[in-house]
Amino acid sequence: VKLALGWAAWKMYLGRSELNGARTNAMETLGAALGSNQRSAEALPVFEATLALKQRYWSDNKDHILQIQGNIALCLSNLGRRDE
Repeated sequence: VKLALGWAAWKMYLGRSELNGARTNAMETLGAALGSNQRSAEALPVFEATLALKQRYWSDNKDHILQIQGNIALCLSNLGRRDE
């Protein structure tokens, strides 16, 4: 169910501006849903894109950026890419 909701949120907000917080939140929701369904290879680029947007437009939100970096680290670990 979480994965279906993640995809639905992404489709709903895809056409919005990069500055739209709902779009970025939808990306995070999709990444989290993919990750929780053992789809780390698919979640990784979603989290990387989300991180790039957060660093570009919301760089003052260090806690949130750290959380996304943690999600990326978890994906990399799940993929056996621990050196990255």
